[in-house]
Amino acid sequence: ARPPCPAPRAPPRTMRCPRAAAAWLLLPALLLLAPPLGESESPKGKHKLLRQKEVVDVYNGMCLQGPGGVPGRDGNPGINGIPGTPGIPGRDGLKGEKGECMRESFEESWTPNFKQCSWSALNYGIDLGKIAECTFTKMRSNSALRVLFSGSLRLKCKNACCQRWYFTFNGAECSGPLPIEAIVYLDQGSPELNSTINIHRTSSVEGLCEGINAGLVDVAIWVGTCADYPRGDASTGWNSVSRIIIEELPK
Repeated sequence: ARPPCPAPRAPPRTMRCPRAAAAWLLLPALLLLAPPLGESESPKGKHKLLRQKEVVDVYNGMCLQGPGGVPGRDGNPGINGIPGTPGIPGRDGLKGEKGECMRESFEESWTPNFKQCSWSALNYGIDLGKIAECTFTKMRSNSALRVLFSGSLRLKCKNACCQRWYFTFNGAECSGPLPIEAIVYLDQGSPELNSTINIHRTSSVEGLCEGINAGLVDVAIWVGTCADYPRGDASTGWNSVSRIIIEELPK
């Protein structure tokens, strides 16, 4: 008598996929249905072999995979690839909003404007009044005038005295910001010689004046008294050259 056929083994416990387990259970039955040697060449035998192979493939493909391995380390950086070809030029963007109108101002280039009036020997001995004048053409109203008087000044007196030399513009002293002036003060003469000190020194009166309108400007140098002091015997431009220099400057 033939021994009893062994019972098919149960699927492994790790196989949790129902479809894979069913395929595994069908595997022995399909193997029993495999044709004997020599019948595989018939169409019917080939069809059975194909069915058996399909069941085995399903079984092998539906088994669960094991746990993942330890992640590998990063590889070495690769070399640079071949540069790509230039891309397609982009399209123009949307038109922007209209900006605010800004008024640009372009200043004219500055042209020097100056004048000099000179005298070989004024020898002007007045103590009060205008000594000399020089007319100047001012080109701009927003500019400043630089004025200079250079010449010999003298003051003498037996007692304390003071004289003041100053500029005027069209008859008025500068008010932008203050008058342009210089003073000479003498305390006393020489009592032991019963005479006064008589020293002539080349001096200067210089400054800047603002706030003068454009056009003709009468620039003059004057002599007068100092506040709270008596006047003495003044002299201007003795035996030497005196000059007034006027220059227009940008502010």
